[in-house]
Order: sequence, then C-alpha cells, then structure tokens
Amino acid sequence: MGNNDLLLLGIGRLGFLTTNEKLTLLRCTASERQFSELRREGVERLLDRMLKCRVFDPAGALRAAEGDRKLLTRERIEYTFYEEPEYPPQLREIHDPPFLLFFRGKLPDYDLPLLGIVGTREPTGRAAKAAFRLGYEAGRSGIGVVSGLARGIDGFAHEGNVAGGGRTVAVLGCGIDFVYPPQNRYLGARILESGGTILSEYPPGEQPLRYHFPARNRIISGLSRGVVVVEAPEKSGALITVDHALDQGRDLFVHRDGLYGPTGVGTQRLSEDGARVIEGIEGVLDEWGYERAASVEPVGATSSNLASTMRAELTGELMLHRGSYFRRIGNG
Repeated sequence: MGNNDLLLLGIGRLGFLTTNEKLTLLRCTASERQFSELRREGVERLLDRMLKCRVFDPAGALRAAEGDRKLLTRERIEYTFYEEPEYPPQLREIHDPPFLLFFRGKLPDYDLPLLGIVGTREPTGRAAKAAFRLGYEAGRSGIGVVSGLARGIDGFAHEGNVAGGGRTVAVLGCGIDFVYPPQNRYLGARILESGGTILSEYPPGEQPLRYHFPARNRIISGLSRGVVVVEAPEKSGALITVDHALDQGRDLFVHRDGLYGPTGVGTQRLSEDGARVIEGIEGVLDEWGYERAASVEPVGATSSNLASTMRAELTGELMLHRGSYFRRIGNG
C-alpha cells in the first residue's frame, strides 16, 4: 500500500459523494490532517451543491479508514484506485465509476472479453441448466463471466464458468471481507482457487443493503462487453442491469430457455424490444465477429503451428470453443 492509502480510504468512505466529487476533494486535499479538518460548508462550496447526508464527519471516516487498512493487510485484500493503471479501463467509461475497487484474487486481463450473465434468483430448472451451460461454454471459449454471486442464475453461471476453465468475476453488493449470500462462500472460494476475482466498491464491513445491489449492477455490465439475461420475471433486479448495459453501450442478449412462463416475462419483453435471442455461446461469438476457422491446423501438429496458434489466441484473432477455433472477422 502507498503513502496516501489512508487518505484514499477515508475519502472512499464518504458514500454520499460521487466519484467525480471524491476526485475533486482528493485533488484539493493535501494531507490526512487537512481532510480530517474539513467543514461541511467548505466542501459544499467546493462542490457547488448541498450535501445530502445526516452526518459529515471526515475525522470519523479517517478513523474507519485506519481500521480498513489494518483489515486489508491482515486479510490480504487489495484495492485499486480510479487513477491507477490496474483499474479496469472499461469502468472509467461508465457513469459514476467506482472510486475504489476492493478485490480478492487476480484482476482479469481486460484485453480479453468478459460476458455478464444475470437473471432471477428463483430460476426454473431449464434456465438454471442454461445458465450453467452458457457459463461453461464461455469458459471453454476463453471468456470470463461477470455476475453478482447471488442465488439462482448468478451462481449457476459462475459455477459453469469455473467448470469450463474460465476466470470468473463476482461483484458483491457488500464489503469485500465476507461473501453474501453465505451459502455461496464455497463457490467464492472456488472462484479464487481457479484464478478468478471477487470484487466490491464497498469498504470492509459494509452490509448488503438493498440499495447496494442496483449500484452493484452497473459494475457487472460496465466490466462486460455484453450481457445475457437468462431468465427474468417482470420486475426482476436483472432488468436494472439491462438498463445500465444499454446506457453503457454494451451488447444485450437473452437466452431462449428463459423466455417462458411467469419467470420469463421480463426476458420475453426484452426479446420483443430487440434483444438478440441466443441458445448458447455461438450466438455471442457471432455477434462479436467470430466465425469458425476451418483452415486452422490442429494445435500441436508442429511447433511452428503451435506458436502461431497461441499468438492468434492471445491477440484475440482466434477463440477456442468445443474443440473448434473461431476466427474474428471484420472489426468486431
């Protein structure tokens, strides 16, 4: 951790400020002492708005940050700041990106595509199988899955991605120091063991409050190149992720197996509004500009073929799926 960690963590605890406002405050604050002595009226003048908070206590935020720093060190939890090179570049593009991202594991390679998979916490058996299968196929194709580690579709998609060899990303709506819901702790451990990531914008100890989850959803879609809604009823929280995805210019898909019955009303309406209906990862690969590369020789045929194939995979020219290679076409 760097010399300004305490100041960053303290400013990060001012949840009533936007990221742009936190950045403004950081640039105008030279030290921890200056931060602790800030007055509400001065900050309101700086930001040119009235603060909507019951208590304004920078000194208290700094004390909490001291506890955060100790916990992060003890639990080997890392964090990245908006202006650091490790910060996911996709998130800088979105409205109100996180000021800080706390994470366990290894941040994914953001040169490779990530696919958001979301849906209801109470899926039908058909949709649950579809989420697992789609996550698995994505992993076999070298695509990481981003979801919320919730019950239902989220969990099945994460499990499938891990089983398929993908490096899945779980975004929490609570502090990074515990997994919610508790029944997914084992899944969280498997995600980390497989090289994936668990991350959150919330500081340690922050409870999974209801309003955290709509905010969390903007990170799921923000990290993703495209989002698949597997199954969603009419008022599903997954539809909030859809709104974020559309605002962020992400591709939107719905799964055919989630279009039926009361739990598929929201999914069906998305398809009627123009979302592409897919049955598996091939639909995503097609949308992203990959076609089956029949001319690619089998990996390992010769050392030169192996090297060229590996280079093509690393640059994204080729993608492996179900034992076949797909080649990018056009500018997709």
